[in-house]
Amino acid sequence: MSDHNSIMDSLETVLVPVHRDGHKFVAIAAILTLILFWLWSPLGWIFSIITIWVVYFFRDPERVTQTREGLIVAPADGKITGVDEVLPPKELGLGDDPLMRISTFLSIFDVHIQRAPVAGDIKEIVYTPGLFVNAVLDKASEDNERNGVVIEDLKGNRVGVVQIAGLIARRILCFVKEGEAIGVGERYGLIRFGSRVDVYLPKGVSPMVSVGQKAIGGETIFADMRSDEGEREARTH
Repeated sequence: MSDHNSIMDSLETVLVPVHRDGHKFVAIAAILTLILFWLWSPLGWIFSIITIWVVYFFRDPERVTQTREGLIVAPADGKITGVDEVLPPKELGLGDDPLMRISTFLSIFDVHIQRAPVAGDIKEIVYTPGLFVNAVLDKASEDNERNGVVIEDLKGNRVGVVQIAGLIARRILCFVKEGEAIGVGERYGLIRFGSRVDVYLPKGVSPMVSVGQKAIGGETIFADMRSDEGEREARTH
């Protein structure tokens, strides 16, 4: 491999596309930066850093998703803050029995694009208005503004995935509609700024991740519906 190709490959890992929803925010930040440079250069330099962060926040990198039937993949980048069995939100229609829930917290430095955890048909999309408490807190799943999506795969398994607004998040976007088909790992939504995404596994399916683990949307395997393996143990070291 030539030095030129090596340099280009390195640049491609850093320079990723910006999602179209972020274009207007990047443009606003850039215009403000130019104005502030004209008024007072120190403020211009401060807003230059802010503009770079806005570009970074709305980045939309490509992901390599395993497509084998039965796999449930992470819908978002971030830190896994909860792996527990709880009652699913009533609005999702996933039944009255506790289901395994995997919660991922997205900091302001994580990619904020959400991806479908499984392939299938969009059966439900339910928006619920609410508060904007810290998304790390467990009560955020019930109290915060959220948008729930239920995807049913070819075998009739239903997976619920919920976008939850955070402390400073004020906009949840969903790009899909009820009745549409979606592929595993395909982009389906975006939350602006800090937030959380919960996944509700089908009954009897065990998680393959643990609290504290870093998830990569579209790539990290959350569960395998074909496996009868129990919940995995983990340690921090």
